[in-house]
Amino acid sequence: MTDSTKMKVGIAGYGVVGKRRHKFIDQNPHLKVVAVCDQTFKGSGVYTEGINFYNNYQDLLKNEKLDVLFVCLTNDVAAEVTIAGLEKNMHVFCEKPPGRRPTDIERVREVEASRPQLKLKYGFNHRYHDSVREALRIIESKELGEVINMRGVYGKSIIVSFESDWRSKRDIAGGGILLDQGIHMVDLMRLYAGDFTEYHSFVSNSFWNHDVEDNAYALMRNSKGVVAFLHSTATEWRHRFSLDITLTKGTLILSGILSGSKSYGQEALRVVYRGEEDGGNPKEQLTTFIKDNSWEDEINEFADAIVNNTAIRSGSSLDALKTMNMVYNIYFADKEWTNRFDITR
Repeated sequence: MTDSTKMKVGIAGYGVVGKRRHKFIDQNPHLKVVAVCDQTFKGSGVYTEGINFYNNYQDLLKNEKLDVLFVCLTNDVAAEVTIAGLEKNMHVFCEKPPGRRPTDIERVREVEASRPQLKLKYGFNHRYHDSVREALRIIESKELGEVINMRGVYGKSIIVSFESDWRSKRDIAGGGILLDQGIHMVDLMRLYAGDFTEYHSFVSNSFWNHDVEDNAYALMRNSKGVVAFLHSTATEWRHRFSLDITLTKGTLILSGILSGSKSYGQEALRVVYRGEEDGGNPKEQLTTFIKDNSWEDEINEFADAIVNNTAIRSGSSLDALKTMNMVYNIYFADKEWTNRFDITR
């Protein structure tokens, strides 16, 4: 396939994530980045050979004939730009979080429903990590029985990251560490156990003192009785990702996650097999993973859905809405927190 026959891609938001997406977009045989926009650019021009740049998404959409739009912008405009792309008859891939609140995604879904020929996918790339996919395979196979409970911790040492501090400002971000990073763990818990119906939580900003949370502790239960505990934190001085899934015949222990910063440690999946007479020392199988395929595989799946006109298998707008609703159910379970900041959906 020549460049002239590839789908033309624009990237709205050309920071750390936008540039990382660019790398894997151009590796797909059906896609080619032709234009980018970012507020750090002055005016418009040629970024590099074959790629134009703009200062804002309005000029990008007005001046470029795009087939596909990648939205890698801040939470306050993510839904707005996603809608603009759909209204311009473009397939859209939007990073998480999909907006500041669930109503943002509801607005997107209304526009999406009126354009069934277009594909819309949300970037929950943790679903594509090999450890996560292998754990899902085991759960779905029932070889370790049914899920009983889950315990997850996802933490970093500070809310502010990369080159800006917008994540610490409620009017832009909508929420703090739970919405920005903990949303991945929330999404995985929903992936493994389905929707939850009962929530209890404590949400706090007592350490960093921003107007968004730096810690969220949640206890959730679904209609089948599966209980999940989540700690999303910006006071974990060594970055940490861990998720224990207890089943009737064993346990799955996910630890570490491969990332660009490589600060979460070795990605591994430990499978513990329940024994009748093991004395608390059961058989275990440890698998470690050395390559992060998530970014590439996620984009390839999106491109395949466009080319073959198939449904989005993972990261649909319904996935995004349900996961956002879970995040907000955690917020609303702490009445003191929601009343303090007048949080709405």
